[in-house]
Amino acid sequence: MQDAVTLRRRTELPRFALLQKGFRPFFLLAALWAALAVPLWLVVLAGSVSVGSYLTPTYWHAHEMVFGFSLAVVAGFLLTAAGNWTKRETAVGPPLLALALLWLLGRAAMLASAVLPPVLVAGANLLFLPALGIAVGRVIVGAGSRRNYGFPIVIAALFSAQLAVHLDALGVAPGGQRIGTWVGVDLVVLLILLVGGRIIPLFTRNATGAQVKSVRWLDLSAIGAMALLALLDAAGTSGRAAAVVAGVTAVLAAARALRWGAGRSGREPLLWVLHVGYAWIPLGLALRALSDVVPEVAPTLGLHALTVGAIGTLTLGMMVRVALGHTGRALAAPRTMTVAFVLITLSALVRVLGPLGGISWYLPSLHAAGTLFCLAFALYAVRMGPVLVRARVDGRPG
Repeated sequence: MQDAVTLRRRTELPRFALLQKGFRPFFLLAALWAALAVPLWLVVLAGSVSVGSYLTPTYWHAHEMVFGFSLAVVAGFLLTAAGNWTKRETAVGPPLLALALLWLLGRAAMLASAVLPPVLVAGANLLFLPALGIAVGRVIVGAGSRRNYGFPIVIAALFSAQLAVHLDALGVAPGGQRIGTWVGVDLVVLLILLVGGRIIPLFTRNATGAQVKSVRWLDLSAIGAMALLALLDAAGTSGRAAAVVAGVTAVLAAARALRWGAGRSGREPLLWVLHVGYAWIPLGLALRALSDVVPEVAPTLGLHALTVGAIGTLTLGMMVRVALGHTGRALAAPRTMTVAFVLITLSALVRVLGPLGGISWYLPSLHAAGTLFCLAFALYAVRMGPVLVRARVDGRPG
């Protein structure tokens, strides 16, 4: 009888399911953009192609990785997770399509910035985050889910950071590109600390049976310290104060993870990729703190440990896990995705360690890291794209 019910559900559900849940279009868009934007950046860096003068090439790259790629992953996760937390739909069908089109509009405007009025470029890019905030915030606040009130607040803060970038580009607020970019990275890392503290111990405990524990005061302290660092960066505070806070945050972020059972995760790619990705957070923050006292340690080393290492690795791991679990498939990483996890880890290592070899190593390491990053997300798009587009295998909606 149960088989008959399941079969009926499968026949009733649309086979094309890309707009059934937020993670589906946004994870696919994130992977495709990561696979395209990084090679484009390398071509721009070589002087072969121009992306216009709206932003400098470096800040174009930073904007598209923070407010393009990273926000697509954030959107896919929060649109899905908020629905699970509150038992209310965030955006599916036409509203979800509208959100995806707003994200695409921002990418198109940046690519066409050489021929578009600057105000139009800024406006096109600033539409997405308010729309996402409304979609996520209305269900969280409407359901009275106080534990999750922080997520709409972080979305609003991300909008402020992106606004600073565009106000600088428009000549209204000089310095906003640097401040907005750093704060954007801070806020994405803050989201990872919020979400990672919930899911990494839980997934490790469920998969390995290890005695995994979270210490609440350490969790709150690490999140609070990261929020303080974001505030200091937003205020334009540099030097010793920010370095000290970054160092303290690194210690707290590492300490909270000591009981998360990382040593038991080695045989499970879907687990070890999360632990490895999280480890880049304290390392990146420590490198940022160290750069204030050791001239040989450039601030960009810590920045790329956080972006390529933490954000790149953890987003890829979560994109695979969510795509499998929320489409009714077994939580076992396909072999191609295990390869992708290795590639993204190598990309982070090369991007952070390569520049330490001196100027002669800089460009080769940059191209190597970019190629590895591109391949990792291209593999995701090819292998998991069909999973994201097709209906769940268990016949359930979503």
